Amino acid sequence: MTINAEVPVAAARGGPVAGAGGHRQQVAEGATSADLVLPLVALGGVGVLAGYGYVRRTRRARTRTTPGVGVGVGVGVGVGIGVVSTQPPVTPLPVLERQAGAALVQADDCLRTSREELSFAEARFGAAAVEPFVRALRDAERELSAAFAIRLRYDRGVPEPKEEAARRQALAGIVGRCAEAGRRLDAEAPAFDQLRALEQEMNEALGIAETRFRELAARTGNVDATLADLHARYPAPAASTATTTVTGYVEQAKDRLVFATTHLNQARQAADLGHNGEAVRSLRAAEGAISQADVLLNDVDRLANSLAAAAELVPATLTGAESEIARATTTSPTGPLHTHLTHAHTTLAAVREELTGDRNRDHAHDPLDALRRIVQAMLPLGGARDGVLGAAAWLVTRNDVGSADGFVATHRGAVGVEARTRLAEAELLLTTDPAAADEPALEARELAEQDVRVHGNPYAGAADEHTSGVGGAVLGGILLGEDPDGGPPLTFGGPATRKRRALPPT
Repeated sequence: MTINAEVPVAAARGGPVAGAGGHRQQVAEGATSADLVLPLVALGGVGVLAGYGYVRRTRRARTRTTPGVGVGVGVGVGVGIGVVSTQPPVTPLPVLERQAGAALVQADDCLRTSREELSFAEARFGAAAVEPFVRALRDAERELSAAFAIRLRYDRGVPEPKEEAARRQALAGIVGRCAEAGRRLDAEAPAFDQLRALEQEMNEALGIAETRFRELAARTGNVDATLADLHARYPAPAASTATTTVTGYVEQAKDRLVFATTHLNQARQAADLGHNGEAVRSLRAAEGAISQADVLLNDVDRLANSLAAAAELVPATLTGAESEIARATTTSPTGPLHTHLTHAHTTLAAVREELTGDRNRDHAHDPLDALRRIVQAMLPLGGARDGVLGAAAWLVTRNDVGSADGFVATHRGAVGVEARTRLAEAELLLTTDPAAADEPALEARELAEQDVRVHGNPYAGAADEHTSGVGGAVLGGILLGEDPDGGPPLTFGGPATRKRRALPPT
């Protein structure tokens, strides 16, 4: 007989019957034993089952995350507790990467818009009055710079792709830094609005914007003439590199000014009618367009000045590079630098030939491109960071970084995170290693142009697209582009306050 998993024990057999009295005594004793054994057997069975259930419950509780509510009752003796897992699904890494990229783009847009509006406030109230907002901008810039630095390392495989947990943490760091940049700007938005007080003092703000508008409108003709002179000075094939970065910029500036004059007029009319909310909205849109027109015209003038400076610097840069090659050849004539020396010789010879030929072709070559090629050829030899070569590197890179930054600023409604990340890298290197900053600057401009081509113009074909300039304003990130009229204008502040100039729903 057995009641558990122990080894069965044979039942004892009784001896011969002695007599009737003895028989009754044995029966009584047997009955008493049975009365005690059977309850103990039953109780032991219940104890074993209860212990078994307890062990199962304990094991399940250790292996599951959250105890469930399902309870199953056994017949008379067993209780089992079921467990339901409520662990949230893990967000795929590509989704986190897109979220981090979107956070970088939004934070960068907020900073750019805040700078634009801050310039109008400073023009009216002076530098001392806007100092708290300048500090907020600087704080936000530091946070965004740190976020871009994390993104740069991430793109280069730090942390390594196999370290998924660390990469998730890096992406969380990007989002957190961007959120802090936005929070810093959002915190100052109410005080900034109080300083400007546009609803109560519209006339002075309108006067400043209209003055800037008139100055830019008058300047457009001069810049147009400058660009025409560049095209004449650098005909094909040099024009393909010398002037391509600003091709169409004067027309784009005029488009922004058309948009600005329309909204300045609307702001005046709304203010006269006492519609202060509409007046402020129109003024902010006009200020954004005026700022971008200024950037576009400045880029043309900057390129003209850079080309003129480069043309004067090319001969001295060639001489300096040849001296560096002679020194490197003396110290390592057949060493590992031999291939770089050969490439540098070839590059300098080609530039000299172009320079000599230009004396008969009236500046047909692109002097900035010539300096760029010399500097890049000399980088492996370590001679492009000092002296005349260092000056050449600084001139080329400063122009290329400015070109990329201006393009992003005036087309930011379409430019994505990759171009902005390369631009952030170039801006950082410009202060530490100008010669190395040129490559990411050129890459940033190229990526930004690709983004604009893919984005296209969502307002193309609209009846008033060319007469109102709305398409250019949306492409430039002046308007959010959420409504048929282009949406609300962006303002000083972070993500939480960027739409505060939107009209209330009707």
